[in-house]
This record gives sequence, C-alpha cells and structure tokens, in this order.
Amino acid sequence: MIYLLETRRIFILILVSGVFLIGSRNVSDPDLWWHLKTGQYIIAHESVPHADAFSYTRGGQPWVAHEWLSELFLYGLYRRGGWEGLILGFAAITAATFFLLFLRCAATPYLAGFVTVWGAIAGAPSWGVRPQTLTWLLVSLWLLILDRSQEKRLLLWWTLPLMLLWVNLHASYALGLVILALFIVGELLEVSLGLVALQQARPHLQALALTLLFNLILVPLNPNGVRLYWYPIETLRSRAMQNYIVEWFSPNLHSTEFWPFLLLLLGTIAALAWIPRAVRVPNILLLLTSAYAALFSMRMIPFFVLIAVPILSRQLHYRIVLGKSGNPASQPVGSATNAHRTRFSPKLVLNTAIAAAMIVFVCLQVVRVLERQPLVEQAHFPAGAVAFLKMHPTDGPVFNHYDWGGYLIWKLYPDARVFIDGRADLYGEHLLKQFADTFQLKGDWKPLATLVRVPSLTAIRCPAGSTKECTLTGSNLFLIDSVASDESSRTVFRFPWDL
Repeated sequence: MIYLLETRRIFILILVSGVFLIGSRNVSDPDLWWHLKTGQYIIAHESVPHADAFSYTRGGQPWVAHEWLSELFLYGLYRRGGWEGLILGFAAITAATFFLLFLRCAATPYLAGFVTVWGAIAGAPSWGVRPQTLTWLLVSLWLLILDRSQEKRLLLWWTLPLMLLWVNLHASYALGLVILALFIVGELLEVSLGLVALQQARPHLQALALTLLFNLILVPLNPNGVRLYWYPIETLRSRAMQNYIVEWFSPNLHSTEFWPFLLLLLGTIAALAWIPRAVRVPNILLLLTSAYAALFSMRMIPFFVLIAVPILSRQLHYRIVLGKSGNPASQPVGSATNAHRTRFSPKLVLNTAIAAAMIVFVCLQVVRVLERQPLVEQAHFPAGAVAFLKMHPTDGPVFNHYDWGGYLIWKLYPDARVFIDGRADLYGEHLLKQFADTFQLKGDWKPLATLVRVPSLTAIRCPAGSTKECTLTGSNLFLIDSVASDESSRTVFRFPWDL
C-alpha cells in the first residue's frame, strides 16, 4: 500500500484523473443519436444494415455502416448505464489514450506529464462520446507497439488482433496502415542516408513489411467486405465532407479553442530547431504527415497530438535534464534510484491527502457534468418539437436541419423518417448542397418540393351562406395543420369568387 503512495505514482494518478476530467464532456455531438439508433437496429434485426432505413430521401439506398461495432458498443453502454455510462465510459477511454501516450514520452515523469496534459487540452474539441474517441485509443496503442518493437519485434504481431477490431469499429483503420507504411519508408530512408547500417535495420524492416501485408489481408474481415478497402479514400476525396461538415474544415487558429493546438505546433517546431538532438526519420515523417492532416482538418488534431507530444517531451528532456548533467546516460529525474522504500514519512501523508483531494475534485466536477446533460440536450436539439410531434404525429415527411437529423432518428424512428442527417457519405454532395442553399435562402428551393411533399389541394368545400369551417381535401396537409395551429396565422381571407 505504501508503495502505491510514492510521489511518482501519485503524480500519475493525478495526471490520469486530470485527463479523465478533460474527457468528461456533455453529449452534444449531433451524430451520436443515429449511432445509438443504429446499434439498437442491429440488436433488433440481428444484422448489420447495408441500406438506409432512416431517411425518406435515401431510403433503401446502399449505406456502408463502417462503424457498426462502435455503434453496438455505444448502445450497449447507453442501455446499461444511460448518459452516465456513456460519459464516464468515454472519459475513461480518453484517459487510457493519454496514459499510453505518457508511456511513450521522456523518462522524466513531471516533464512528460506536463506535455501530456498540454496535448489533452490541445485536442479537447475532439474528445467526447463519439466513435472517433475509440480510434484515438487504438492509434495511441498502435504507436506504442511500434515504438517498443525496435527492441521486441514480436510485439508487432499484436497489431493483427487490433486491426481486426479496428476495421469493424471505424474506417479510420487506414490510419494504422499509413503509420506502418511511414515507419517502413522512414527506416528505408535512414538506410539510404547512411544513418543506419542495412544489416542492423533489415530484421525490423522485414518484420514491419510482413506486419503491413498481414494487416492488409485482414481488412475485408468485416460486414462490408472488400468495400472497406476504398471507402476511406472515397471519404477523404468527398467534396461534400470537406465543404459542408464543420469538423472537416481547417481549424480556425483565430479561435481560442485552437490556441493550445497552435502552441503545441509552434513549440514542437521550436524544440526541433533549437535543441541539438537527433530525431529519427520515421518520427519526422509522422510529424509532418500529422501536422498537415491537422491543419487540413480539425478532426485530425488528436493524430498530431499523439505524434508531437512524445517528440516534444524527449527534446525538452534532452535540453533540461540531460543538458544540465552533460551525461546522456544519467538517471532521469523522478525515477526510483533507491533500492529501499520508506515505510512511513510525512511525504506519504501529503501524497495521500493530494490524491484524495484530486479524486474528490474530479468526482464533484463529473457530477456537475452529468447533472447538466438534460439541459445540454434541450439547448442543442429540438426536444420540444420532438415532444410535440410525438403528441401530434404528421401524415408526411419532415424537412429538418442537418444537425438535428440524428436526434429525430433516435426519437421518432420508425414513426417518422428524416430528410437528412450526419451520414454525409450517404446523402452525397448534391443533396447536401440543396439543403445548404435552402437553409441559407440561396438558389431555387422548388426542387425540394418533390422531396418534402408540400401540400396539394384537390378540393375546398364550404357550406353556402354559413360561417362554419371549410373542408380541405388533398394530400400532405400536415404543413397546413401546423400553420393553422399558430394563432398568428389565423387571418380571415375573402375569396373573390363563390365556392
């Protein structure tokens, strides 16, 4: 027990607790709702959907449900633990991601911890209850395996079960293949530049090549089969994604929420430029690739964080710790150098108090997050409109905002289907442009009439010489009913002809 209260372990506990707190975020991702409904659909039908069932604009069209296992996981957490289970579960996943990142940093624990927390804050806009959070956990573990494989090549075999899991969780499995390929190219460059002897590099290069080949062979082992080979490429080339989906935009570096990322980027560049420590070519290639990806799309900022944080921590470790001693082999600060452990000391009491205070603080903050969830839902999504539609079902389809489609699917399917939702790859650029133009009052909205079915009147019957209400006959009269229920719309119009 006393061993667990040593300063270094208490520091790691505080670090993990802090990242857990950063990852404890209210659910506001508009895509989560259709992910939950898909998980529920898979359990109810005992099969993964291959065609859209949730919209009336793409109903029956082919749909690649590449996140099916993530959706089962999400729905399973929600069914067993509600919002508490989802928020706490994904906060724990975020904490695990950064603990693995911490293990890849310099041996100086406090320096590594500082840079790790910096990275967690830099990637904060991307954390939360979403399938991508699972992706970053796998990327973090993937990079740890590749780093440690320099000494233990057999570790590379662990990438195979990881890839089998990854291709069923998310199409971002391609990121793992890219990382492997960059490691291979980087080590080949080291050989060609004379930085490493061929005989020394050959065993690891061969192991990396075989690992990449076997991982490629595993990709079709998913419900969508070989289709998943080119699906990630189609997504990256999709103009609809890049033009209409906010998280695919470049980060706005004028916004304060992206300043920690900007500082991490500039700090890493400065450390590489001013600190005379050699960095391996594979790490340079990964850093350049991840920096480009993060500047191109804000959703890739966590990728840059997972690459840059260990590089920056090692550079700072070399400058601050090893630079003072002048001995690269000196023992890092914070490591255990004494063989004996103190049975009891005032420091252990202080460590216990600090750990207890941190745990209490985190628990109180997490409780506040959980208590706010109903208010966050009402603030971000049309909870009141959904309640009205449940009490007064429409006899026709609904034209909805892009960010509300998933919420409507979760709340109203199968009684109502949506016009559009977060599955941009399903709807395509043409429909997304139609929605954007209509929402922004640009262009011609009339083509959408064939999709949303505006009211069509075939007859109007009013009793002669009577003040009684007239009867309308036609189809898709739900819009007229909605307008008529508004007090401000009840204006009497006189027709210039007799009916």
